[in-house]
Amino acid sequence: MTTIQMVKMSEHVGTEMLGLDLNNLSDGDVAAIKAELAARGLVVFRDQQIDERAHISFAKNIGPIVVNNYFPENGEFPEIAEVRKAETQMVNIGGGWHTDHSYDQIPAMGSILVARELPPVGGDTLFSSMAAAYESLSDGLKATLETLRAVHTADHIYGPQGFLSNSDQGADLKGRELKTRAVHPLVIRHPVTGQKLLYVNSAFTTHIEGWTRDESLALLNYLYSVGSQSAFQCRLIWQPGTVAMWDNRSTWHYALNDYHGHRRLMHRITIDGVPIH
Repeated sequence: MTTIQMVKMSEHVGTEMLGLDLNNLSDGDVAAIKAELAARGLVVFRDQQIDERAHISFAKNIGPIVVNNYFPENGEFPEIAEVRKAETQMVNIGGGWHTDHSYDQIPAMGSILVARELPPVGGDTLFSSMAAAYESLSDGLKATLETLRAVHTADHIYGPQGFLSNSDQGADLKGRELKTRAVHPLVIRHPVTGQKLLYVNSAFTTHIEGWTRDESLALLNYLYSVGSQSAFQCRLIWQPGTVAMWDNRSTWHYALNDYHGHRRLMHRITIDGVPIH
């Protein structure tokens, strides 16, 4: 097994795992990566020389690949979705706090993002720990949340009338005709660690089951304000050769859109998950 240096990126979320070559991992290396991902929600690898085939091979070591229904595919490798913003575009993908695929009946476990083209400055990604957010709540609110379920959908983002579909990103998207709806508990347990996690997000959670939208927003907006506290966050500054993998059950992320006039291209593979409860 490789000697790995672990560098925490913040108190609650994120570890840089230094000393690994993602092209040449032992079984022990893979086990260490999975364990750190479950514990910290985000693992980052620097100075990687990883092509598309190696990206796919690494992802398959972590779990089954699920193809995103909306993002444009890399032409030669359909497993890879392209998260891109051209010099002329103003809207980016992921420009708000969210967790990927919460609108699926079985949400994605994780995402593996490889930096391909970066702006000279900007384009960082923020991550926030939903374990820390949950633990910060009062016992009374925790007890209330554990009785509730929330509805998640992507239709208002990617559907014909959706925000991204009608933005300057719309021409590149697919899957507009798809309909999504999933109902998940507001509090789930991490499938590996058993840690309780807050499981709502402002992008895809529309309302609490059995509540009106207005009633729901009073509580949901409070939870969003808790989850986005800087104390629970880390900031990933991308560099050439950076690869990041995050756990969609235990983190939110936010792709900052502060590099207008410059191109940014990332390759993303999504890893399938297990039922959450």
